[in-house]
Amino acid sequence: MIRLRLLRAAQRVVQAINPDFDQPDWRPILRKSAETWSRALEAARGGPRVLIPTAVGGHLPSTTLESLLAVALTLRGADVQLLLCDEQLPACLRSHVTAVASDEAFVVEGPQASGCIRCYSSGAPMYRTLGLRVRTLGALLTDRARTDARELAAGMPADAIPSYTLDGLAVGEHALAGTLRFYARGTLPGGASEAVFRRYLHAGLLTAFATRQLLAEAPFEAACFNHGIYIPHGVIGEAAREAGVRVVHWNPAYRIQSFIFSHGDTYHHTLMDEPASAWENLPWSDEREAELMSYLRSRWQGSRDWITFNANPEERTSAIAQEIGIDFSKPTIGLLTNVIWDAQLHYRANAFPNMMDWLVRTIAYFRDRPDVQLLIRVHPAEITGAVPSRQPVLDEIRAHFPTLPSNVYVIPPESSISTYVTMMRCNTVIIYGTKTGVELTSEGVPVIVCGEAWIRNKGLTADARTAEEYYALLDLLPGLGRLPPETVARARRYAYHFFFRRMIPMTSIAPATGIAAR
Repeated sequence: MIRLRLLRAAQRVVQAINPDFDQPDWRPILRKSAETWSRALEAARGGPRVLIPTAVGGHLPSTTLESLLAVALTLRGADVQLLLCDEQLPACLRSHVTAVASDEAFVVEGPQASGCIRCYSSGAPMYRTLGLRVRTLGALLTDRARTDARELAAGMPADAIPSYTLDGLAVGEHALAGTLRFYARGTLPGGASEAVFRRYLHAGLLTAFATRQLLAEAPFEAACFNHGIYIPHGVIGEAAREAGVRVVHWNPAYRIQSFIFSHGDTYHHTLMDEPASAWENLPWSDEREAELMSYLRSRWQGSRDWITFNANPEERTSAIAQEIGIDFSKPTIGLLTNVIWDAQLHYRANAFPNMMDWLVRTIAYFRDRPDVQLLIRVHPAEITGAVPSRQPVLDEIRAHFPTLPSNVYVIPPESSISTYVTMMRCNTVIIYGTKTGVELTSEGVPVIVCGEAWIRNKGLTADARTAEEYYALLDLLPGLGRLPPETVARARRYAYHFFFRRMIPMTSIAPATGIAAR
């Protein structure tokens, strides 16, 4: 405890000397428009109350967009309040095993020893320059709430945590997703991981109690904040919906300078359930077709996107075939993985309990299908993402298949081989949760979906809801054939809706170098 206090004191000194200048600096803008902003603040009092619970003040993607939203909403008459964690949570989405000495040290000291001070002291001053009310978790937590959260987290059986709900709030699900993100793994590694898991549960409970207290004090008409999963944002969303608050989650989209806003729940859920009436009758033209196909082709290099995973892909089919050792003249089925730890929520329609179970069982199936080649592309973000995976898919495959079946080929994440060119050469592509299904169906490639891919439920793909349905679809391979023209036309309408309507341009936010989005 003495060591932790000394660490925190030292961090405060460092932060005072070297503040975080990466935060948006609103002061020059407000100085130029001081009178206009003062009138806007006055006019917004008593207006529709909107909560922007950034919570994690050091999460720069959040503070960048959410400070802009706070200003924009205030100018339009909304009474905006902000919510920050003031070094209260025992774990959060900024915590990561690579940012601490060890997970054992994190169990003892939590984020308070590594990042809390810089996080709060970075975000709070920036928000306060706006003149808006900043609420804090610490001020909302009663002694009783703190005790209840601590005792619940300590006493709950570990195997009960993932499904635990607090009066209907899925706190355990978000605690598990947060813990897996902390480790960048799809499964917990043992050792200290149970204690880390309990920290995330404890943090989720504190978040729930604080958010409920805030929402009980005065009604909010809406809440807008990042992502809507993990700790704390997943639980904030649960509590807001419970209170009848209209929730809007945002996330950076694929297209550069654009964002997705998802109403009611995280986009991981809403984009799968979006009604077809939102896009299937979209007026079509040659201009829209050209705009869409030009953008889809740019995604092969990521030249018009926020992030690119493979800026200089190998697109020559002959070179690809030589590197892999595959013969594309034979029937070939593509398979695309996801990053194993990402967005590990419960999806009722998934045919398998998790991606690795699906992948292992798929390889086992094709081991007995020598008439067909299986080509697996491991997601490049395993090594190039902001949170690189610490449970590589290739290692998991080798653990189950020390010697791969002779008709199964794997493109590792570090390979420069173009995912798009390779999958276009396949008879059919099988996916779990990747968004690439949107692009492949637009090119006429038949796609089988087994997980939470957004192309699911659109009348464009073969969607497996059980393992039995999945194997029945595999038995049809390689004979599904290219998608008919009317299905391709439908797929392109959805792709246009997805990339050009759901992704809302916000050109006032420009890419920055040296800051990783998470």
